[in-house]
Amino acid sequence: MTTILIVEDEVRLGDILEEYLRREGYATERAMTGPRALELWRAARPDLMLLDLMLPGMDGLEVARRVRAESTLPIIMMTARDEEVDRLVGLGIGADDYVVKPYSPREVVARVKAVLRRAGGEAGAGGGFGLPTLHHAGPLSVDTATFEVRVNGEALDVTVAEVRLLSALARTPGVVRTRAELLSALGALERGTDERAVDAHVKNLRRKLGVHAELLDTVRGAGYRLRLEG
Repeated sequence: MTTILIVEDEVRLGDILEEYLRREGYATERAMTGPRALELWRAARPDLMLLDLMLPGMDGLEVARRVRAESTLPIIMMTARDEEVDRLVGLGIGADDYVVKPYSPREVVARVKAVLRRAGGEAGAGGGFGLPTLHHAGPLSVDTATFEVRVNGEALDVTVAEVRLLSALARTPGVVRTRAELLSALGALERGTDERAVDAHVKNLRRKLGVHAELLDTVRGAGYRLRLEG
């Protein structure tokens, strides 16, 4: 059974989310503090984390940083702050999606399903666009079925969103993809989402690619493309 770790210090909100998720057949774990969230993440091995930004003991961004340093666990950030900086910071550390309070529990469940589909490589989601799941561009290979990205055969530690972005680019190496297209591929073309979130993902990917960072090419005023040659 798929397990969702709900990290929320407001008991009523946590109860509502748990009720809706269980109705959909998910198992749940609950944490009300940052340190407890890390404990349950290691002990319960959840399939996805719903992570509030403001938590006692350790805030959600720090929890996400620590999880992301060791794992590609899908993370959906939940925040009462509507400022763009919070969204971009959340995405920049590897969050796969976010919801802003007040939110509909049904919306959260829908986001959970979408992120899990992308993470699992199911048809029409993680497998990306109804096309083959393995894409190559020079030394880069992206496999959305196994959730692996390799450069010259060496695996990179990537997030669900990063796999989605690279898959969209690797399908058509050399072709410029706009930020709107890439945001849609990330599954984040939602109300209030800023296309600059794509820039945050690209920045992280370039860091992870290291000496191969030049594979991700910026086309000023247009978008991004994968170079045909590294």
